[in-house]
Amino acid sequence: MVHDELDIPFDSIRLKNGGGHGGHNGLRDIIAATGTNDFLRVRVGIGRPPGRQPAADFVLRDFSSTERQMLPKTLSDAVELVTADGLTAAQLEFHTAT
Repeated sequence: MVHDELDIPFDSIRLKNGGGHGGHNGLRDIIAATGTNDFLRVRVGIGRPPGRQPAADFVLRDFSSTERQMLPKTLSDAVELVTADGLTAAQLEFHTAT
């Protein structure tokens, strides 16, 4: 499962297996539909909303053209690595990247 994450800086990737929904409606729906929270997550950082913008509005907005150019490469790299080499190898690559 690939999903957005407010609490991770934009263009950062964090990977994990399992966990709760943390208020994320999409995760809440998937957990309810599957009956489990035990699935691999590729969490894509989108950062926090600026100023007092409501989080829901921020999450649902379109990415800027610059953001759209950055994300596909990051996402494909993460998904390919976790698929080919497993969760631990992908975590070592993406959690220690500078």
